[in-house]
Amino acid sequence: MPIEELISILADGSIHSGEALGVSLGISRVAVWKRLKKLDDIGVEVETIKGKGYRLVDSLELLSADRINELSRENTRTFISEIEIFFQINSTNTWLIERVRSAGINGVVCLAEQQTAGRGRRGRQWHSPFGRNIYMSVGWEFSQGAAALEGLSLAVGVAMARALSSAGVSGLALKWPNDLLCHGKKLAGVLLEMSGDASGSCSVVVGIGLNVDMKSEQGDNIDQPWVDVASAVGSGVSRNLLLATILDELLPLLASYQDQGFSRYQQEWNSLDALSGQLVELHGPVTSSLDGIAQGVDDTGALRIKTSAGIRLIKGGEVSLRKRSVF
Repeated sequence: MPIEELISILADGSIHSGEALGVSLGISRVAVWKRLKKLDDIGVEVETIKGKGYRLVDSLELLSADRINELSRENTRTFISEIEIFFQINSTNTWLIERVRSAGINGVVCLAEQQTAGRGRRGRQWHSPFGRNIYMSVGWEFSQGAAALEGLSLAVGVAMARALSSAGVSGLALKWPNDLLCHGKKLAGVLLEMSGDASGSCSVVVGIGLNVDMKSEQGDNIDQPWVDVASAVGSGVSRNLLLATILDELLPLLASYQDQGFSRYQQEWNSLDALSGQLVELHGPVTSSLDGIAQGVDDTGALRIKTSAGIRLIKGGEVSLRKRSVF
């Protein structure tokens, strides 16, 4: 697509004349101008330099499968069957789920520069500005059914925390069941979707959304305090390097999980628990409202809440957990 080629040329942040762009794209200068206007539709700002040409207001590091492979560990590359990168897609999770019907997804990594219908838990929209964050889904196939996958989303959170810590992010914490926080603000989310036989062979899509380098106005529609990696480390970051670092932690986890289970990650998850020992309120289909003191998770990933009636175990699902200031 010409618009993809245009962004690829402009991504270096340099000034490019309309004539040079036309030659590179094989189109007229008028057509170049029309393509530049279309960049506004996906939220990419272009600056016109009078008498010189055009450049992006902010340079972009576009995602590259070759670069991700190059930056990944050697053993990580053995788990990757393919990396698919889209400039724009409705949802990386949706693409992989639809692929299950016609082909295998084991080790398939789906990435997007922008999602038009990205989603989080409980049907929430995941905000997806172009080229600023990480929108990734990874497919994996298991043979022992859903019971062997208990706590998997929590273990993915641990893998994310490890990767981001090695990238220099401090103040990380996990909020049951699927949020990664940095100094109390939302940094990333995890969404797992399973298809197939719940008691036998099944496919799992692990969706990850990570805020990397968003302008403040790009997060105006986010309904909770948020932070990105760039502001957390105080400098620009490479999305390709972050992706390689995440895959270095995530893929070995997926390859060994049904044999090792969540117990291997329980202690580390509890050490990162954002709400441990705090008064919390739980809403969901299990109960209309449940108040108590959060006491971490057990070896299956079930949340432990101490109530007046004793310890309640809450499995994952469409539930909402939040801190309470008054008990």
